[in-house]
Amino acid sequence: MSAGAGIDARFAGRLGAFAFDFALDAPPSGVTALYGPSGCGKTTLLRCIAGLTRVRDGHCRVNGELWQDGARLFAPTHRRALGYVFQEASLFPHLSVKANLRFGAPPAGAGPAPAVGWDEVVDLCGLAPLLDRAPRDLSGGERQRAALGRALLSQPRLLLMDEPLSALDDAAKADILPFLERLHDRLSLPALYVTHDMAEVERLADHLALIDRGRVVAAGPLGKLQSDPALPLAAARGAAVTLTGTITAIDDSYGLTTVAVGGGAFVAPGRLGPVGARRRLRVLAGDVSLAPAPPGPSSILNVLPARVLSIKTVAADELVVVLGLGADGAGDRILARVTRRSWERLGLSEGVSVHAQVKGVALSRDRATEA
Repeated sequence: MSAGAGIDARFAGRLGAFAFDFALDAPPSGVTALYGPSGCGKTTLLRCIAGLTRVRDGHCRVNGELWQDGARLFAPTHRRALGYVFQEASLFPHLSVKANLRFGAPPAGAGPAPAVGWDEVVDLCGLAPLLDRAPRDLSGGERQRAALGRALLSQPRLLLMDEPLSALDDAAKADILPFLERLHDRLSLPALYVTHDMAEVERLADHLALIDRGRVVAAGPLGKLQSDPALPLAAARGAAVTLTGTITAIDDSYGLTTVAVGGGAFVAPGRLGPVGARRRLRVLAGDVSLAPAPPGPSSILNVLPARVLSIKTVAADELVVVLGLGADGAGDRILARVTRRSWERLGLSEGVSVHAQVKGVALSRDRATEA
């Protein structure tokens, strides 16, 4: 990361009885999810970055541009190059979708050519058939797509999304998620995405910041935090690791796709896209079993050499095992949840080589993106 690139945010203060002391570093592009339970301070952090909540003890720099430096400098919200998408789409009810979008765009001829233009935003958000409609005639997902488009047309250096799916039903979520994925794939600006839904994190985020009681307790690449046994994610009953790989082969005769990741490759059912496309896979810890020697023939498609990197007891008789893929264990990490009885009967220990049998591999994203 170059000097000044990325998001550097520090805020400490109190709002009523809620005390916070945030320290966030996020990369200069991609989606960073702010994840944690309700009331932990995710929205407070977002509002501090946006300048909507002002604290004296604050510092915020976004890709080299200083927005706040203690009490000495404070750029008001309208002078921060950001787009903000709220839980509820805040569209002007008396304006058409087209007019709402134009409200967010800078005047023609004002400054350099926009980083993201009208046609690209309309395409990204699927707004062409909606332009002449009023907000009252849109579904919840369509309203959020219009709000997202308006935020993008403001030419932000940072996109803030505060639980944009929380007010939507399942059908509306299914409508907007593919468009959020397209945004992730095609735009290079950084985005902070607030959610308490791990399924959204696994589908959309590159990086993760865990928020708890007014603090950032951990931050880093998504897969790294998911596989860290010191964090609560790995101990959860539904613990999983998200891997990003490249399609290397398609078996049309059996309807299978091979996706290469660091240290190995997974075979997944279905035709998941063209060779060279990037895909995101989700591997549940409960779907991974261990064998000290190569297993015999079975119906399990994925048996990968791996090495035990660490273990953690998560219940009286259950362990979470961190595995590094590849014979040397230097590849991507996955988790296995095993009983203490199985661990002891197999004579396993940290550092030993094993074969990870993965019963199922789930696709985390609906779209393929070209490598």
